[in-house]
Amino acid sequence: MAEVVHTPRVFSGIQPSGGLTLGNYLGAMKRFVDMQGSGIETIYCMVDLHAITVWQDPDKLRHATRELCAGFIASGLDPSKSILFNQSQVAEHTQLAWIFNCVARMGWMKRMTQFKDKAGKNAENASLGLFGYPALMAADILIYHATHVPVGEDQKQHLELTRDIAIKFNNDFGVEFFPVTEPVIEGAATRVMSLRDGSKKMSKSDPSDMSRINLTDDADTIAKKIRKAKTDPEPLPSEVKGLEGRPEARNLVNIYAALSDQGVDDVMRDVGGKQFGAFKPMLADLAVDKLAPISGEMARLMQDTGEIDRILADGASRARAIAAPILQKTYEIVGMVGA
Repeated sequence: MAEVVHTPRVFSGIQPSGGLTLGNYLGAMKRFVDMQGSGIETIYCMVDLHAITVWQDPDKLRHATRELCAGFIASGLDPSKSILFNQSQVAEHTQLAWIFNCVARMGWMKRMTQFKDKAGKNAENASLGLFGYPALMAADILIYHATHVPVGEDQKQHLELTRDIAIKFNNDFGVEFFPVTEPVIEGAATRVMSLRDGSKKMSKSDPSDMSRINLTDDADTIAKKIRKAKTDPEPLPSEVKGLEGRPEARNLVNIYAALSDQGVDDVMRDVGGKQFGAFKPMLADLAVDKLAPISGEMARLMQDTGEIDRILADGASRARAIAAPILQKTYEIVGMVGA
């Protein structure tokens, strides 16, 4: 079989679960904006169908979806340059997911560690959607023939499954139709840790609001949280290896590196030897400079949810223009009459 060359295309999605943090910004949104200018087609999705694998309050889900859209745009994403939409408006995602449900094997799904983590001890009471989530994720990616996907640590296994599904589909039907998607490896500080405990990921579910920087925080709140972030008594080392065993110091340096678009090595050359009493104000100023405009723009955008809905509808229409022919061809390959 001759190999099909697929046009480079980036796809990624974020669940609209509410409470956007600095971790969402550095781990995803900032990187999405950077990719937007790379010359590769970029498609970004609010995966609201994934959100309902666990029960959601409908009003809160609507708010969180619009707030996530506002966060994307406030972070610098241009809806005219990238396709920005919510998953449920493009039915081709779920239509392809059913095909993939019939390609993927039960054994593959049972190995997914995230299902085990989310379902907990009472897995028999988890939704079928939570169990089958990775097949829908594969459909999200492959309905656009996406060649590259930015992934975090917790999604790498799912991307491997996406690759397995694409390979098995191609082999089952003797085609080279779906691309074997490549992961986009993360840069510095994409895994942002708690400001109160450097060994734990920054999370909106942490009981302490001081553990995280929310994208809705104003300038004073951002600065206060940085100033009060947990540290240790030693000055910053001059080399990265000196941060080993110092999770809070490493986290703050990583955040500084990511916000300033520098490598951690470069930051250490600049700040090595400084006490936290000197470094924290530098980080606070940088964080306020980068993040306060985002929170202000999000607040402005959320005052006109009708405009957000128009942006999402337009994005869905553009997404469907790519997805529909791919689904139709998939149906033809599988043998559906009338496709």
